[in-house]
Amino acid sequence: MAGPLRSITIELGDITSLTGLMDYLVRNDILCWVRREEGLVGFGELLRIDTSGPDRFESAQQWWRQLASSAQVEDHIDLPGTGPVAFGSFTFSSKSARQSGLIVPRLIVGSRDGKGWLTQITDDDGVELTAEGARAALEMVLEPASDAAGEDGTGGGLSPVPGAAPEDTVPAELSTGSLSEEQWKSAVLEGVERIKSGALEKLVLARDVVAHLKQPVDTAQVLRELAVRYRECWTYGVDGVIGSTPEMLIMVEGSTARARVLAGTLDRANAPHADWHYAENGLTSDEKQRHEHQFAIESLTQQLEPFTSTMTAHSEPFVLELPNVWHLASDVTAELAHSNGHLPTSLALAAALHPTAAVCGTPTGAAAALIHELEYLDRGPYAGPVGWMDAAGNGEWGIALRGAVVEDPQSIRLFAGCGIVAASDPEAELAETWAKFRPMLQAIGMRS
Repeated sequence: MAGPLRSITIELGDITSLTGLMDYLVRNDILCWVRREEGLVGFGELLRIDTSGPDRFESAQQWWRQLASSAQVEDHIDLPGTGPVAFGSFTFSSKSARQSGLIVPRLIVGSRDGKGWLTQITDDDGVELTAEGARAALEMVLEPASDAAGEDGTGGGLSPVPGAAPEDTVPAELSTGSLSEEQWKSAVLEGVERIKSGALEKLVLARDVVAHLKQPVDTAQVLRELAVRYRECWTYGVDGVIGSTPEMLIMVEGSTARARVLAGTLDRANAPHADWHYAENGLTSDEKQRHEHQFAIESLTQQLEPFTSTMTAHSEPFVLELPNVWHLASDVTAELAHSNGHLPTSLALAAALHPTAAVCGTPTGAAAALIHELEYLDRGPYAGPVGWMDAAGNGEWGIALRGAVVEDPQSIRLFAGCGIVAASDPEAELAETWAKFRPMLQAIGMRS
């Protein structure tokens, strides 16, 4: 019989190896949020809400608030991410045909600062929650992972070492997405002309390609590849939305909020050598890159300010080094202000901040309208918030970048976008999209 949510969180002391949570990335149906081998991995689907339209965030927030307020929680760890947790993915546009929403898993394995835990969640009044029962349930969901046939949601042919490339690379072919390369460059050129005319200051244009695999995609293997190659990014997997984002929209722990803003990109493949000065000169000294980054940081801080009592941001952006590109980055830290006796939740802040100039443009309304006109693309969850939230409102919401949507077992749609300003060159922007496709192309075995 269904009743209120009940959960038990116990210590799980075996997440101490160098591979950390990646030992649990073994099923294709997992929910995943991992960085530096720590984070959260969810198993099974207990409850979900699908939402759409302009009220998609608020509908999900109200649903989760009702569940969390009546939940019976036994928590022996008491950290952000313990107790009941919902994973979520939200579309970039309120007009998207794809659903947004939250998913509550049955089991969650978490790790933070070397401490591991296991949470079991149920709404069945007949289920007794005990430490022994939670561990037994985890063993059951992990057991099929050794089945080479890949049944019951598990991946087949897993590499023995997390992150190692499979012995037989899965062959795949790429096809054009909504626009051809020439059509997309024409869209960039039109965007530049609109900016020069004064219609807007910055525009972010995305494009897509589709990978057609000869065999069903091993999602668990893809997530492990991303988590190993891109340790400084947040590797995510929610309901077929997978990737490794370098950009944190908002992270909330108690009364403290943090964000990481990226805008300005330099492809490492074009570098004459791995020279830090080359990256600094190509980003911090480049007027176009600095201009693009300034729009992004101002967009976020202006949107976040009404929810804060104090806020600190870097006076100068820093260069973030990733395996495929360098970025201009800025970190923002803020103390949240109470409103009607409550602090804003992480999802409420994500809704207020989205979309930022980093993924839409400036001003937001004009940029969003031009995106709709020029892209010929339903972005779906691309560039929308993806992450998790616990019952206390803590959570981490990244921007779904450097990722893809698994559309069917053998088709994956990849997305990439670029910030367009008056000085943008269509050919250079096209090359930047291929640099941003690289993480997913590597993960599915199409690029080294």
